[in-house]
Amino acid sequence: MRVGAARAVAVEWVRERMRVDPSIEGALFSGSTVGLPDDAVLPVSSDVDVLLVRDSPGAKVGKFVRGGVLLEVSTVTWAQLGGPEDVLGSWVFAPMFRTDGVIADPSGRLAAVRRRVAAGFADPVWVRRRCAGVRRRVEDGLRALDARAPLADQVLAWVFPTSLVAVWPAVAGLVDPTVRRRYVRASEMLAGHGFGGRYPELLATLDGGGVGAGRVREHLAGLAVVFDEVARLPREGFAFGADLGAAGRPVVFDGGAELVAAGRHREAMFWVLVTYARCDAVVAAVAPERARVVRPGFEAVLADLRVVSAADRRRRADAVLASLPAWQAVVDAVSRRVVAG
Repeated sequence: MRVGAARAVAVEWVRERMRVDPSIEGALFSGSTVGLPDDAVLPVSSDVDVLLVRDSPGAKVGKFVRGGVLLEVSTVTWAQLGGPEDVLGSWVFAPMFRTDGVIADPSGRLAAVRRRVAAGFADPVWVRRRCAGVRRRVEDGLRALDARAPLADQVLAWVFPTSLVAVWPAVAGLVDPTVRRRYVRASEMLAGHGFGGRYPELLATLDGGGVGAGRVREHLAGLAVVFDEVARLPREGFAFGADLGAAGRPVVFDGGAELVAAGRHREAMFWVLVTYARCDAVVAAVAPERARVVRPGFEAVLADLRVVSAADRRRRADAVLASLPAWQAVVDAVSRRVVAG
């Protein structure tokens, strides 16, 4: 399907939803489709992200299929979004507004934000602010690791801040940081600005030095069994619950297979690990007797990534924290080159 046709499906869904839910006060596209031309092909492993804006908090809708399109719908309040300059300084929200991705805006408030962000997105002051926000999230997350938390929580608390080092150059380069493919995006960004030689170091912060393609295929096969088991369990109350159902399956497995086929098997381990940890969290909460289905594969992934114990994860986190000044120099150089031309 072409991106334009997929967006049209999303727009139709938003309009229908707003007719029955007056608490929705605006909507816009987010994620990897922002800025893509209408005639681009939407990969089967990609979803169309939509952000609903409300006056008060609302539950994340999550992933679902509509008209053959995988939609992922999240919500944010006006207070969380903030004013135009709050958005301009946010590495999370600013990329959504750099192009005209607004779907619905009865009040005109989103249009005002868009005008300000579009005008100032490449301003060095705001680029530095967004980059500082990424570094702050890395530091705060890795310093706060809790060895007493359940295993899945420990792993997610380690891997997401660690992976934000891959997001950092993308933010500096004015490129929308994606979630699942963030390491690929970082590789392209670093290579494009003369820092390709730094990428192996960055990737090693995730996998400790390398996991072979065959082993990654084995992990994907094992995860498929676990995923299908968890998909049959109640997942209400988990923010990522919809990601572990039928709608989310192509993202994990088609997306993983695409990365392996492209020689990006090491990068694929990021989402393999995240998905295993999420599966483990669901099983621990609602079906602990099924832990024997999830835990062996999960632990095998941790072993291959060399982060089996809390002490392992603490050492790796400390190494990332120690590397941030050097990465700051890379990020600064990327942003200077982009702003200069």
